[in-house]
Amino acid sequence: MPLFGKKKRRAVVVGLDGMPYSLLQELAAAEVMPHLASLGRERPFARMTVTLPEISAVSWPSFATGLDPGGHGVFGFTDLKAGTYELRFTSSADVKAPTIWERLGRSRKRAVVINQPSTYPARPINGALIAGFVAIDFDRAVMPPPLRPRLRELGYEIDVDTVKCREDHDLLQTQLRETLDGRRRAAAYLWDHESWDYFELVITGTDRLQHYLWDAVADPNHPRHEFCREYYREVDRLVGEIYERAAEAGCAFYLLSDHGFCGVGQEFYLNTWLAQEGYLAFDGEAQDTFEAMAPRTRAFALDPNRIYVHAAGKYPRGAVRPGDVAALRAELRDRLRGVSYDGRPVFREVFAREEIYDGPHAAQGPDLVAVAYPGFDVKAHLAKPEVFARTNLTGMHTYDDAVFWSAEAPPANVHITDLADLILANY
Repeated sequence: MPLFGKKKRRAVVVGLDGMPYSLLQELAAAEVMPHLASLGRERPFARMTVTLPEISAVSWPSFATGLDPGGHGVFGFTDLKAGTYELRFTSSADVKAPTIWERLGRSRKRAVVINQPSTYPARPINGALIAGFVAIDFDRAVMPPPLRPRLRELGYEIDVDTVKCREDHDLLQTQLRETLDGRRRAAAYLWDHESWDYFELVITGTDRLQHYLWDAVADPNHPRHEFCREYYREVDRLVGEIYERAAEAGCAFYLLSDHGFCGVGQEFYLNTWLAQEGYLAFDGEAQDTFEAMAPRTRAFALDPNRIYVHAAGKYPRGAVRPGDVAALRAELRDRLRGVSYDGRPVFREVFAREEIYDGPHAAQGPDLVAVAYPGFDVKAHLAKPEVFARTNLTGMHTYDDAVFWSAEAPPANVHITDLADLILANY
């Protein structure tokens, strides 16, 4: 019996979080992902660039709204509460532009959206929405409310336990299988039981696998390499099932990732560098909170690679005069471009805000975004003793190796902000 029922619908989107174009090509060529290989023979996959920073909290709203962060308002997983130095998680309330499904809803079209990040708490929808990470309360992650008990019966989980799975890879393997099975069951149920014009499923496990086990993905001799291959086979099988049902129903089909991936060589701690170079300072012994940041601070960073000038009038204790901001930004760009490790430059480019953001919220964005070469994983954690270090993460994001597929030829040099209008053209 087919997994999905045959119904007449308009568009289906599958997201593979963090799947790089380069790896997908390799797995398809090796027939590890035969259904995706078949898609690639029908129409070649496109290498896609994404908005910055190259993280899910930014990329998925950019996909859904067709706008960069200056247009939709989300610049990272965290931000400072207005008028304070207190960190907060961003949420769906920070997405200030209409999404694909909200635009469709204005025309009374219905949508099913499963597991897209930056949709928590779930906003009302003409259809059904299950928010992706970061979602801390299952009940607030699901709309409409009557869907919640059914999802629990189906064994649906928002995500793996990212804290425990980072250390325990046996648990990671178990939970990756379980969450993927839950996605499959939820997709089947909603395909058959919801009336919809737009259907979207995002698979997060690819990102989790690659952060924790990129060394196993890349090394055929790694003891967990075959598990990684088997997981990709299961992902491919689910994509194939959805594509087949979409084709039978006459739907347009799209596949994308929100960023690329590569292996980590060194981690670079941006706030540690700023402190060592005299740009960031703290009062007292506390070094692990922005609330202890001293007024003499000239610049600080938020994860992963966002640099903010500590400007007077913008921050409570900001001391950089408006007339000095441009010179400080230029100084930081030059200094970061000169950072090296073992004779290799760390940063491929340091972008100024106005070079990458456009729209009504652009002024809320970072002054600079420092984009590293593949292999240098930039982080903005506080209280790290060294600029260069390593943790147990073996994979990192890239911004110019995401993937996109549709039956129609995509725009040349396709960018993630091109996709919303491309999909909505079906309606």
